[in-house]
Amino acid sequence: MTRAGTMTSSRMPDTLTPGGIESENHPWRIRLVEHPKRFESSFFKAAKRTAHEILDGMDDADLPYGPRPVKPDHWEMHHGGSLWVMTRSGWRMYRARAGIEWSMQFCAEPSRVDRLRRDAADLLAGFPETLRALARLGYDEAEDLLRTPIEDADGVEAWTDSLFNACVPMSRGHHQGILPKVPGEHHYPWPVKGADFFRYDDFQLWVTLPDGTHGAVTPVDRRGSGDGHVRLVLASEGSRAADTLADAQEHGLMAVLPPNSSAALQAFAGQLEPGQRTASGPPAKHRARGDGRSGPTR
Repeated sequence: MTRAGTMTSSRMPDTLTPGGIESENHPWRIRLVEHPKRFESSFFKAAKRTAHEILDGMDDADLPYGPRPVKPDHWEMHHGGSLWVMTRSGWRMYRARAGIEWSMQFCAEPSRVDRLRRDAADLLAGFPETLRALARLGYDEAEDLLRTPIEDADGVEAWTDSLFNACVPMSRGHHQGILPKVPGEHHYPWPVKGADFFRYDDFQLWVTLPDGTHGAVTPVDRRGSGDGHVRLVLASEGSRAADTLADAQEHGLMAVLPPNSSAALQAFAGQLEPGQRTASGPPAKHRARGDGRSGPTR
C-alpha cells in the first residue's frame, strides 16, 4: 500500500497515523472477449416505447435526471429500478430498492426479485390511475407483471426488462460516461453521483487531484459559512488520495483538503472572485445559486 501524505484541517488532527495494513501481490489475468450478441427482448421494446411516450408528454422541469436530449431517440434507458406512477400532477418516476442491470439477471434469485415486484405493486396501489394510464399508452402487460409471482428465470427476465425496472431515462453521459467528461452511474457510486442532480450549479462536485486522477469533494459546512475546506468523498482506486481516504475511514475521520488546495479552488470556482487564492472568506458578489438567483456562497 502506498503511504499517502498527511491532509490537515481545523476539524481533524494534524497527523493521520496509517493503519499498518499490508498486502501481498497476486498475479492475475483478465481475458477480453466479445459480448454475446445483445438483443432487445419483447419486454424491453414495449417498456422503452412506453417510456418514450411518457417522456414526450412531460414538462422539462418534471424530468427525473437532467434535461431531455436534443433528439428524443438519444434517451438511454438505464436498468435502474424505474417505478413510473401517474400522480395528480402527472407522471413521476421513483427508484426501486434495487435496480437489476441486464447482465445481473443471470445471478438474480427469483424470490428476491419477487420482493421487488411486491414493492412496486404496493407503490402503484397508492396511485390507482397508473394502470389505466399505462393501458391507454398500450402497455397492457403492466397489470400481469405486477400480479404474477416471479418464480423462475423467465419471470426474472420479464421483470428485468419491464417498465418497472429498465426505464430510468438518462443521457449517455449520466448513464455510462467517465471523467473528465461526465461521470456516469455505471462507473461512479450512486451516493456520490446522485448529488449531480441536486447540488448547486456553482459548486463543482468532481475535481482533478494533484496526481491527475479525479475525485469528488463536498463542502464541510452549510452554504454561507465562509468555510472553504472540502471533504474528499471519492478517489480513484490505487491513487494516493484513495489511500488517504481509506486510512481516514478506517480511523473514523474525514479526509479534508484546505481552502487553498487546488481541489477546493476547483470546487468553489463558481463562487470565487477572479484571482482569489483561497476558497474561504466572505461571499463573492453577483454569483449565481443553483436556482439561478444571486445569493450567499461558501
